Amino acid sequence: MTLSQQEFDAILADETKRIVGDVEWQDDEDHSPAREFRAEVSSEAGYPLFVNGRCNPKAGTLSYTIVHREVGRIYGLDLGADHHNPDCNFVGEKHKHRWTEACRDKQAYVPGDITASWGQPGEVWKQFCTEAGIVHDGRMGALNAQKELAL
Repeated sequence: MTLSQQEFDAILADETKRIVGDVEWQDDEDHSPAREFRAEVSSEAGYPLFVNGRCNPKAGTLSYTIVHREVGRIYGLDLGADHHNPDCNFVGEKHKHRWTEACRDKQAYVPGDITASWGQPGEVWKQFCTEAGIVHDGRMGALNAQKELAL
C-alpha cells in the first residue's frame, strides 16, 4: 500500500488519536541496553497505527515513532543521533521524520517544538504527543524501573 500526502496530512491532523492506558518501558528483546515500548493508537477513523518508543541510555538516544501497519514509519522523532538525508544534507542529533510521497520517511528536519533532551523521556513524550496530535489517557512508566529480584 502507498500513502498519499493527503492521507498522511489527514492522519496527522486527526484530533481523535488516542493511546489509552499506561505505557511501560520493557527490556529490548535483542538484549541491548535499550528499553522499548509499543502502544496502540485508536482514532474515530480507525487508522492502523501504533507508536514505538526506544531509549538507549548508554548511547544517549531516544526515539518515538508513529507506525502505519500497512506502510511503516510515517512520523518520528529521534534524539541523540545524526541523520543523513537523501539529498546529502546532515541534520542534527534532534530531528523529525515526516512522511512525504517523494521520500516516504527518509527526509528529516530539525524541529523547534521539542525542547527536552533524550534524558527526559517523559517530557519528550508529552511534547511529541502534543505535536503529533495524540492524547495519552494514562501515564508513562519510569524508564529505569527497578527489576524484580529472583529469590
